[in-house]
Formats: sequence, structure tokens, C-alpha cells
Amino acid sequence: MLIPPTGVLTAKFETLTFDGVWKDAIGCPEVTGSWIIYGPTKNGKTTFAMMLAKYLTNFEKVFYNSIEEGLSRSVQIAYERVGMIEASGRITLEREGLEAMIERLRKRKSANIVFIDSLQFLGITFKDYKRLKTMFPRKLFIFVSHTANGQPDGKAAVALWRDASVSFKVEGFRATPVSRYGGGQYIDIDAEKAAAYWITGGVSK
Repeated sequence: MLIPPTGVLTAKFETLTFDGVWKDAIGCPEVTGSWIIYGPTKNGKTTFAMMLAKYLTNFEKVFYNSIEEGLSRSVQIAYERVGMIEASGRITLEREGLEAMIERLRKRKSANIVFIDSLQFLGITFKDYKRLKTMFPRKLFIFVSHTANGQPDGKAAVALWRDASVSFKVEGFRATPVSRYGGGQYIDIDAEKAAAYWITGGVSK
């Protein structure tokens, strides 16, 4: 079907009314498709994912699949750091494989925003990823990914990164976004650590 310019410009989409630093970073996104958070280890990826997850509970229920660490002390510390107790009742954390997660998401009133930490530990292929998008077109999947040579690690991760509507590169406790919805302003995960890292030109001491 051919859509004229007026049809494109007047089309309505369900978007999240972000504000503050999140709007400056991302714009006002849809609850569909995928995002990716990637970066080297011990640079703040999980803490940033938790910060984002907490903010998103203002709009939708969130499921956080901690497939890599499960319920661990480091995850607990990240919860404490971002004040996740304030999101009680709106976020659930579990450790599930792909099929168990799919069964969860098939249920009525399941979360519409799904974090997968990490993509590598879930072990999905790009075919699996496309299957998730097809099965759940009204859900938003946010993947956390390890890196290799500055890019998401693995063929599936790179393909997903190219397809994602929003990507955050985390380095030196700073998350730098690329978004199809606007924005573009970075977010510091830990202002003091980020300043110490970036003042040296991105070389940590």
C-alpha cells in the first residue's frame, strides 16, 4: 500500500512521554522493537541498565532477566545504588532461559518492557531475536551486551545492534546514546568516576 506524505505525517504512535535527562538522551520512544546497551566489563553496564529499568517502571511493568548473574550480590548492589526499592511492584527480576521467558511473556498482563542481561548468556541467534519481535510486537526488548573490539560481541549481537532503535555505548561510567527518536545527550552513571575517566581522554588510571 502506498502511503502519501500526509498519511506519514499524520500517523499516530504510542510513545512514552520521557522528560529530563532521559528525554535529552533518547527522545520519546515507542514501546516496541529493541534497544541495546553495550560496553566493556566493569564500566557500569548493569548499573545503567538498572537506572533505565527503574525509570521505565514509571510507564510500564518491567521484567529483568538476569540470565548472566541471577540474584547475586553485585545485582543487589546495583539495586541499592539506583534505589530500586522505589519501583517495588512494578519490576520483577528472574533468571530464565529463552523458552521459559517466552512462556512468561505469553501470559496476560505480562511486562511490556523486557531486559535481557546479557545477550551472550541467553545464547540467542539473530533468528531467535526476530522470532521474539514477531511473537511480541507490542513489547520492548532491551539487551545488555558484552563487547569485542569496541562493538557488541558476536554476529547476533552486531546484527541486533544495527536493528535496534536505541543503542547506548557504556564506557568509563558514561552511557552515550544513538536514538532514532532524537536526543543524543550522554548520561553519567557515576559522575565522579566518569569525570576521572574522561578527563584523561578516556584512559583510566
